[in-house]
Amino acid sequence: MVSILTGAALAALIKGLATSAGLIVAMGSQNTFVFTQGLRRQFHWPIAALCALIDMILIAVGVAGMGVLIAQSESWMFAARIGGAAFLFVYGAQSLRKALKPQVMKENEIALSGLGKALIVTLAITLLNPHVYLDTVVLLGSIGGQYPEPERVWFVIGAMGFSCFWFWLLVAGAKVCQPIFNNPRAWQVMDLVIWATMWAIAVTLLWPIMFSHSV
Repeated sequence: MVSILTGAALAALIKGLATSAGLIVAMGSQNTFVFTQGLRRQFHWPIAALCALIDMILIAVGVAGMGVLIAQSESWMFAARIGGAAFLFVYGAQSLRKALKPQVMKENEIALSGLGKALIVTLAITLLNPHVYLDTVVLLGSIGGQYPEPERVWFVIGAMGFSCFWFWLLVAGAKVCQPIFNNPRAWQVMDLVIWATMWAIAVTLLWPIMFSHSV
């Protein structure tokens, strides 16, 4: 294995790790959701595993050549932006409602009452956000697709590896922060952050559409 990871292969592995890190670490809707569930310690590991699995599939699809096709589909991007923004506005509104009623915010009192519902919400937050496809399929796919076959595999391994590590880190880090959230006021602040994050991302999704129609 050491002899394989030399020269171009090692460079591709590092590039995959670094590029994935630069794109995934930003605290968007998916990361905020995973971290929040990590704080609540409910379905956090299945949620993190599902997010990592989706990332790995999208990275592989992008490197295989799908990224260029998606980037060129204006109708797909338009539908994804509208659907993603609508979902984020609704999810953000729920967080705002909880923030305005701090007396009902307890660690064991959340809307995700079962694993199935938790995984469905995870899929919605992930797959209805066009930024997920832009980061994994389009950007990582276009970069990784430039490598020849042997190095391309190592790029994919690096990109997938960081994604798995990152979602594990979000959940593990949330456990460290958990004592802070024994205070209901901390949950109120967290829900306000979630509300602001979700609505801000929703606006960024709609902005290109609104701007294009206003020109």
